[in-house]
Amino acid sequence: MRLYVPATLDLLGRWHEAGEVPAADPGVLGAFEAPDDTEEGEYAALMSAADASAELLAGHGRRVVLVVETRSPSDPARSRDWQAVHADLVDRPEGADPDEDLGWFATQEIPDLIA
Repeated sequence: MRLYVPATLDLLGRWHEAGEVPAADPGVLGAFEAPDDTEEGEYAALMSAADASAELLAGHGRRVVLVVETRSPSDPARSRDWQAVHADLVDRPEGADPDEDLGWFATQEIPDLIA
């Protein structure tokens, strides 16, 4: 199953260092699964996770969504299960347009993204 996990750059950095997203990380508001296999369904899940990421920021910063493939949402998502990262290209000011699209990053780009 493909999950869209809301995060922040700090959370992504912790997960990258640990090599996994812990199944019960207290900072995570929950993962989102697409309601179907359509592009629209996956986009809806991505944007729901982006909204949750904005809540984690509690103000300005960069929304981050980690895309993972996992057997169960209760399992830790190890780095080998990570498919991509979506993130704002720059810090968003408080009150920014919540519908603005996120940039796509390969998992190999995570060190540069969190630096």
